[in-house]
Parts: sequence; structure tokens; C-alpha cells
Amino acid sequence: MERNANRIFDKKRIKLFEAFSGIGTQKMALEILAKELGLEIETVGYSEIDKFAIKSYEAIHGERIKNYGGIGSFERMPKDIDICTWSFPCQDISAVGKQKGMTEGSRSNYGYVFLDTIENTPYEERPKVLLMENVKALVGKKFKKDFTTILERLQQMGYKNFWKVLNAKHYGVPQNRERVFVVSILDDLDYEFPKPFPLEKQLKDYLETNVDEKYYLSDKMIDFFVKNSERNKQKGNGFRFTPKKINDINVFKTITTRSGSRMDDNFIIVPEKTIRGYKEAEDGDGVYINRPHQKRGVVQKGKIQTLTTRPDTPGVVVDQPPLRIRKLTPLEAWRLMGIDDEDFYKVKATGMSDAQLYKQAGNAIVVDVLYYIFKQMFT
Repeated sequence: MERNANRIFDKKRIKLFEAFSGIGTQKMALEILAKELGLEIETVGYSEIDKFAIKSYEAIHGERIKNYGGIGSFERMPKDIDICTWSFPCQDISAVGKQKGMTEGSRSNYGYVFLDTIENTPYEERPKVLLMENVKALVGKKFKKDFTTILERLQQMGYKNFWKVLNAKHYGVPQNRERVFVVSILDDLDYEFPKPFPLEKQLKDYLETNVDEKYYLSDKMIDFFVKNSERNKQKGNGFRFTPKKINDINVFKTITTRSGSRMDDNFIIVPEKTIRGYKEAEDGDGVYINRPHQKRGVVQKGKIQTLTTRPDTPGVVVDQPPLRIRKLTPLEAWRLMGIDDEDFYKVKATGMSDAQLYKQAGNAIVVDVLYYIFKQMFT
């Protein structure tokens, strides 16, 4: 029988190494697949330097897995690794970062240091498959030279490369999160990325029922939205956006129960850097709450924008009633990365702060996307 071109692995026991591991969402995805296909995942080791990420990794995956330390602190890779994942720092590549690229001395330069480590590993002992993930900007005009260099170096080391930009919203998660993935195979085999499919879940499916008041928008931000509404009203568009007091807290007024059909319907006007200058947000829509007037795509219908390491960037409109805007909770952020509640609570139990929980979610890779990428290697 002719072998499926996508099927890279026939064996049942897979050795994994996670470079730049974060909290280990790569391992999470493989473990889910392992249960379905009867695989055994042996995590040989991981590489991480952030003390909080290490603490979370150990809480979720156990303390027995060896942390090899930072990339560059060990000369070569362990031998006989089947899958090695690497998601090097994006701070100097991301659109909201310092834009230094992968120059020497930058955080993102550790991507090249990782390639040095692979190069220092004898050919016959190199990982069979490498899976890279990073921000979409890496394949954009500004940093395309670095991306091309990565592919060329991998090819020189014997790897056959396949790359594509995937969006989490096309793989079952209501988050508009685009990332570039590279599958590199130390063999003359082909790989095909998973095909997208319609999104069935909505942001509301991931939200907690009872949320602490501290996550709701501050009076300062409410004033910003109100002033924007007044400007729109003066332009003659007729929209209403006035908060009222409930228990001495400013909240947004629900005007009618009919949503989206008239000027006085149940929605919130959110500033957006478009020709109109605003967009209507309804219950269950994701919104940027950090400098919204400077952004496009401020309102995502039934989805959330790309989660970042900052807790004050993505928010959600919720119907209490009345309509209000709040930040995502840390649990909701982890859910939107495809992480089980059980793993979240293992980390929460260590005393991890909200700030770190947000950061770890923003730095992670969506488990669902990884699951479908890995599945293509086994089926």
C-alpha cells in the first residue's frame, strides 16, 4: 500500500523536546492526540528560563521532566528526538515590539542560537521533525530576510520545510490569532497543513458566569466611550451611549431588547480607526480596550482579538443587564488558548498572579491549532 504523503510517523512512542516551552501547550496538544491514537509521548526535556513559566510547566506536567535551561546554555540537542518544537521570542519581530528583528543581542536572535544548537548535533541524531511557531510579521516584508535565512539554514542541515500562516478561528477557537508555522522534516517526505473549517463556537461559550467587579471597565475608560458617543451624536448619527449608576458604579444603559436593527438598539458604540470612526458592539463581542480609537478591527463579532501578554488589551461586551465592557478573566484567556480548566487551576493553586497568568496565555500557542498540525503527521 502506498504511504500517505502526510504520514511522517508510524511508530507509537514519540520522543518530544520543547524549546522555548512556555507552559507547554505543545505537550498538551500531543497528549490529546496520544489518547485518540494510542500513542505514548515521552517528553525528554524542555528549555525555558522564565521562572514563572517554569513553575507553571511543573504544576501542569510534573517536576520530573528535565529543564535544559536557556537556549545557548547547552551545546547540542539530546539524541533521537522525534518532535522538537521551537517558538523563539517574538518581542523584536511583533508589530507591538521593538522591531529590532533577529539582530545579535536581541531576544529574537535566540532563534538563530537554536539553529546553532541543531547544527551542533550530529546529523543522524538531530530531531526528525521541527515545528516552529511565531508571529505573522516574521513572514512580512520587514523581516522576510530573517525568515528566508531560517529556511535556508534548515535546508542546509538536511530539513525539508513547509510553512503556512494559520488563524486560530479556522481551527475551532473564537480568537482571531494569526501565526506562522514551519514544519521541517529530516526526510524526503511531504507535509500538508490542516484545512480550515467553519467556526461553531462563540466567545460567549468561553466566558465565566460570575465575574469579580475588578475586571469591569473603569470610570476613566467609560468616560472615554461616552465622550466618543457625544461626538458621534453631534455628527447627527443619532446613536445613544449613556451610562447610569448602579450601586455607585457607572454602567452602560441597555436601551431596547431588540439587537442590531435600529439606531436605539442594544449595543455599545466603540471607537475604531475606520472611515465611520466607530463600530457597534453587542453582547458576546470581543473589543479592544487599549487605545481603541487607534486600531482597526476593534470589534470582533462573537470572537476575541489576538490575546497578548497584557491584561488591558482584549475585552468583551457582556449583558448583565445592562451592557457592560470588561476584561477577560485569566481563566477565560487560558480557555481561549485551548487549555483545560484543570490545568489552569493547577497553576492558579501555586499562587500565580493574574499578571503572570495573562502573560503565559499570551505567550502560549493555541492547543487546538497544534493538535491539528500534529494530527497531520500521524494520519
